[in-house]
Amino acid sequence: MEEEKDKRPDKDMKLKELGKVWGPAEAEVIKSFLESHGISCIFRGLVVQSIHPFSTNGLGEIKIFVSGNNYAEAKKLLEEISPVEEADED
Repeated sequence: MEEEKDKRPDKDMKLKELGKVWGPAEAEVIKSFLESHGISCIFRGLVVQSIHPFSTNGLGEIKIFVSGNNYAEAKKLLEEISPVEEADED
């Protein structure tokens, strides 16, 4: 049974920041675009956009994350069509 748990596909899945946008509309367009190519993504932001829909001093920033396995493909897809700012490399 322990061996079965080790074979879960999400066990070693690490998220990588693809980039950031400055509002929920841009984020949703990018999410839909990536999902249409079979790539899932998640968002992270400093404020809940539905409560505080503004982007003053970076508060409206939404970071977009994809799995490390999909990062290269997602980045390539977005290079031609998206206003996503590059994520800072660590």
